Amino acid sequence: MANIESAFVDLGILDALAARDSIVHRLDPRVKVLTAAVFVLCVVSFDKYVIAAMLPFALFLSLILGLAGIPARFVLKRLVLVAPFAVLLGLFNPFFDRQILLHLGPVAVSGGWLSFLSILLRFGLTVGAMLTLIAVTGFNGVCMAMEKMGMPKIFAVQLLLLYRYIFVLADEGQRMHRARALRSFDGRGTGITTYGHLIGGLLLRTLDRAQRIHLAMLCRGFDGTIRTSRPPRLVARDVLLFALSCLLLIAMRRYDCSLLLGQFLTGLVP
Repeated sequence: MANIESAFVDLGILDALAARDSIVHRLDPRVKVLTAAVFVLCVVSFDKYVIAAMLPFALFLSLILGLAGIPARFVLKRLVLVAPFAVLLGLFNPFFDRQILLHLGPVAVSGGWLSFLSILLRFGLTVGAMLTLIAVTGFNGVCMAMEKMGMPKIFAVQLLLLYRYIFVLADEGQRMHRARALRSFDGRGTGITTYGHLIGGLLLRTLDRAQRIHLAMLCRGFDGTIRTSRPPRLVARDVLLFALSCLLLIAMRRYDCSLLLGQFLTGLVP
């Protein structure tokens, strides 16, 4: 249950970060969503053994975090929490792909280890990009941008409500956890049967509270239209920054910047 409380706090932090004011926050949400999509497509299109060529994309992501004033520690901590999923995806690669592709001094590196590290790097870059997108746009802005770009309105609203009802679920889970802890002594109330009843009760309590929230939304005039505190307004600056970002990302994908930098530096050394 402590994980539920931690997740609840994390979602609140994302909303607080999205309310900041910076040059990145002020961009049109559609520009940020499309830039994030181009970023992810460029990263996932690399060959499975590529590692160094993807490092410039980490610098690009760091630049965005710096301009937006988003703490890099926040993103890194969330990446560490979900990293086991990426580890499981590539855990057996070193055992199946044993062809030697690289030598680091006396150490021979197989293709399996390279593909494993590549999976970890791709995972970190793509998930980090999505976390950064939500932190500089807010989930409301992301859903509204997708709706304006052609996503069916009902689907965009469902995504937004799903995100918002995570708060409801977490809040009810915290209440029930505290109630159980206050009524449990000497190890009582911690069995599987008790948790089964708690899960059932959590579902019923969440549905009941969600119904009350829905009625409150209708009383306040909710009509299914997504609104944000910063109405989107696409200006020439947004289009220019989007074009420059896409050109930079495509150039980093087309040319191995790490290799070019290494050749340049080695050419300077006699």
